[in-house]
Amino acid sequence: MRGAHRFGVLPERGGVDAVWGDAVIEVAKRGGHDIVRPRHPDAPLRTAFTGTPAYAPDPRWAVTGRYVPFDVPRPTTVGAAVEGLEHVYDAPGRVEFELDGRRLSLTAFPGRGAGQLTVLFTDATSGVTTYAANRVLAVEAPAADGTVVLDVNRAANLPCAYTDLATCPLPPAENRLPVAVEAGQKLPRERGGS
Repeated sequence: MRGAHRFGVLPERGGVDAVWGDAVIEVAKRGGHDIVRPRHPDAPLRTAFTGTPAYAPDPRWAVTGRYVPFDVPRPTTVGAAVEGLEHVYDAPGRVEFELDGRRLSLTAFPGRGAGQLTVLFTDATSGVTTYAANRVLAVEAPAADGTVVLDVNRAANLPCAYTDLATCPLPPAENRLPVAVEAGQKLPRERGGS
């Protein structure tokens, strides 16, 4: 089949899927650039996938913290897994918490649902037992008093942990924790994890 389709102007972090049979081609905008990502159910990365190793869940990694909103959301520029690409997110606040006797905080970005937060981070396990560039943690909406639970047992890899073709955001510098967070997903087997 031949022809042309005009997708129009795509919003930042927006995209559309063009479907042809079993194949999907995502046309999206990331960091001000238009990108095209082909996807097919027979791709070797998908068919050979055997799951992602993870640390055993441990209650000590479910930490209660306090959400501190900024007066106004702060535009925060972060790098990307693809060199030369940047993402800008409006950070609504930060989460303060204590871990192993250390007071720490993480800049939070808007989450998927109303009031929910997303935290991108690295820690002392990054590049050793976990993916070097980032992990992500979804945080439920804070309680009325600002209380939140950071259940790092649920820390997950972003797509860039599995493929070099992903444009995943990197954590802001202040989200590089100086402690080893031995919880959540580990380095994928496809990247040498066990």
